[in-house]
Amino acid sequence: MTNYQRFRKCGGLALLCVLLGTLCKTGCGQIRYSVSEELDKGSFVGNIAKDLGLEPQELAERGVRIVSRGRTQLFALNPRSGSLVTADRIDREELCAQSPQCLVSFNILVEDKLNIFEVEIEIKDLNDNAPDFLTEELEIKISELTVPGTRFPLKTAFDPDVGTNSLLNYQLSPNDYFSLAVKSVTDGAKYPELVLQRSLDREEKKVHQLVLTASDGGDPVHSGNLGIQVTVLDANDNPPVFTQPEYRVSVQENLPVGTWLLTVNATDPDEGFNAQVSYVLDKMPGKIAQIFNLNSVTGDLTILKNLDYEDATFYEIKIEAQDGPGLLSRAKILVTVLDVNDNAPEVTITSLTESVPEESTAGREIALINVHDRDSGQNGQVTVFVLGNMPFNLEKSINQYYRLVTTRSLDREQESEYNITLRATDGGSPPLSTDTHITLHVADINDNPPAFTHDSYSAYIAENNPRGASIFSVTAQDPDSIENAHITYALTEDTIQGAPLSTYVSINSDTGILYALHSFDFEQIRDLQVLVTASDSGNPPLSSNVSLSLFVLDQNDNTPEILYPALPTDGSTGVELAPRSAEPGYLVTKVVAVDRDSGQNAWLSYRLLKASDPGLFAVGLHTGEVRTARALLDRDALKQSLVVAVQDHGQPPLSATVTLTVAVADSIPDILTDLGSLKPSVDPDDSSLTLYLVVVVAAVSCVFLAFVIVLLALRLRHWHTSRLFQASGSGLAGVPASQFVGVDGVRAFLQTYSHEVSLTADSRGSHVIFPQPNYADTLISQESCEKSEPLLISQDLLVMKGDPNELQLRALELHSLSFETDYKM
Repeated sequence: MTNYQRFRKCGGLALLCVLLGTLCKTGCGQIRYSVSEELDKGSFVGNIAKDLGLEPQELAERGVRIVSRGRTQLFALNPRSGSLVTADRIDREELCAQSPQCLVSFNILVEDKLNIFEVEIEIKDLNDNAPDFLTEELEIKISELTVPGTRFPLKTAFDPDVGTNSLLNYQLSPNDYFSLAVKSVTDGAKYPELVLQRSLDREEKKVHQLVLTASDGGDPVHSGNLGIQVTVLDANDNPPVFTQPEYRVSVQENLPVGTWLLTVNATDPDEGFNAQVSYVLDKMPGKIAQIFNLNSVTGDLTILKNLDYEDATFYEIKIEAQDGPGLLSRAKILVTVLDVNDNAPEVTITSLTESVPEESTAGREIALINVHDRDSGQNGQVTVFVLGNMPFNLEKSINQYYRLVTTRSLDREQESEYNITLRATDGGSPPLSTDTHITLHVADINDNPPAFTHDSYSAYIAENNPRGASIFSVTAQDPDSIENAHITYALTEDTIQGAPLSTYVSINSDTGILYALHSFDFEQIRDLQVLVTASDSGNPPLSSNVSLSLFVLDQNDNTPEILYPALPTDGSTGVELAPRSAEPGYLVTKVVAVDRDSGQNAWLSYRLLKASDPGLFAVGLHTGEVRTARALLDRDALKQSLVVAVQDHGQPPLSATVTLTVAVADSIPDILTDLGSLKPSVDPDDSSLTLYLVVVVAAVSCVFLAFVIVLLALRLRHWHTSRLFQASGSGLAGVPASQFVGVDGVRAFLQTYSHEVSLTADSRGSHVIFPQPNYADTLISQESCEKSEPLLISQDLLVMKGDPNELQLRALELHSLSFETDYKM
């Protein structure tokens, strides 16, 4: 049955709590038990779970385990019962030899809290060994001349037990000549001596057989016997005597094998064979005979194997000097081993965390280590530190335990792995050191949003692109790892001209490639502003945005559009007026065209493609102005037909054409007469209608001249307004203000301040327009042209042929209305 004790030690005072089966905790964190030797494997030692304040099942959950260094494990933990048990049979004598107290110390680690508890177990001795003389027979030769009372030292018995179980007394078998005397010394050892009680007579008895019995004090008592054969000799009455009872020598542990330590010497005053002295090592248990050699003749003590201060610091060697007949004397050699710094510090990693998250704050435990140096004194003083400039530090725990902790928070993006080197150095000369390497991985957290390679992007795509075409690729980087670095791309929803942005472009969520879902038209959409979002897959996810400007590039996909002269909607042909008195370079009209493209694709050039009289007119290359190339002659035909081509500078170039009809005449009657002759009317009513209209034109002209002064003032004001409009308007402000005269669908420009009468011989309606003055170097905008709508002369005007006054009044009203319209423009 196991006996165990625990003691509380604080301030040097020891209190025995319980002798059997009782436990005490020490205020210093030490647990103590006692147990007898030779118990079976698995024998109960103590309830360690209870003493640690834990339940039995918590031993495994909290990682409770025994930590011992450099020694066979003698004890184990029973996780079911929570008790400390023996791991094997324990032999106290093998473990502690003859030490009065046998203590076994080890540590118990609670790994989840990195708590260390010291456990000390006292091994109690059992009387399991009998005294042993280490030899069965002893022969003593005694001269017959030996006087009674002479003492003869006998072999001592050895009992490895301690205390009451050790050697207690000696007994000698009954005889007539000898008695037993036991000599006790200060260290408690007992030496038996054979005492001669009366003189020997060799002739009576040559040999005496005795038995020496050694008994211990155990229960039951064990004993051992030594047979003593006393041979009676003649005249050797002096044993050898050593020059000193104790020899002392100090040696360093690193001495080579065979080194001489000292020489012992004993003298014998006898002569001859009785004075021949030989030296021997007294038979003792242990390894002394394997370590030292004593020369039997010279008495020289040498080393048989290397000494190790860490194994033994002191040796007590018992020696004997024996003369020829067998008399002997004893002495001691005390060998002190001096320490040499021959052991480097040992570093043991007791607990280790291989990975920590980068968000960990300073003071995070990484490992628990133990340092130890088998040397002593200054050679065994160990300092341990972290090599290099690293964010780690060592904090002292109990005894020689240290905690490796962080000194600041770690950043995986700066350093994802640390190779930590711990260096332990002793205080010897020269110092010895040991390096221990620890690899620590920094686990990633999602603390970095994706970052684009540029602050903003610009991309270009040609119009008329195919749907699904790749436009551009954006890239974002995330310094995190694994899923925290997996980036997906998306577009922020927006509207473009009332339509969702997603109908125009899309983005590949994995690659960041932007695709066109729409065929762009530069004339409708010239640029898009897109916001791209890059998000990682962390928890929670982080994101960042970048703006992308998508510009649509123009292509030459629009032909020039001729704004002036505009194609009439009533089937008539536009006619421009050129007086026969016009000088070379006279501005007849101007062709105005625009191109919906931009840049070079919208640069227009004009050229005369075809003319009825090729040398009569010329077209400005860049202005589109149609001017006379020479003076007009009487032989020149009244009607001149010109085909003007307008071409852009795209690749390939696109073009458009317009046909102009120029009437050559000096006055309105001339042109009317000539125009009438161009296409004679087949209807008498049409001729009458034309006559009345001519009368109306003449009447209106007279009235108009009366108001010319007022008109000039108003026109100056209107000219100022049109100049402002021309500065803010489009490039179409250069269209000349021409007027039309239409007969049989033909229109003609008048180049002076004149009214315009549109006469149609083949319809029942006519137009009268009072246009603005025409300047050769002034163009009106398209808007102005569109607002100069003709005034409709109703059928009632045509039937008032018999009332000239009323006709003049109606013409005056029409003129005023046209004047007001012009003013508003």
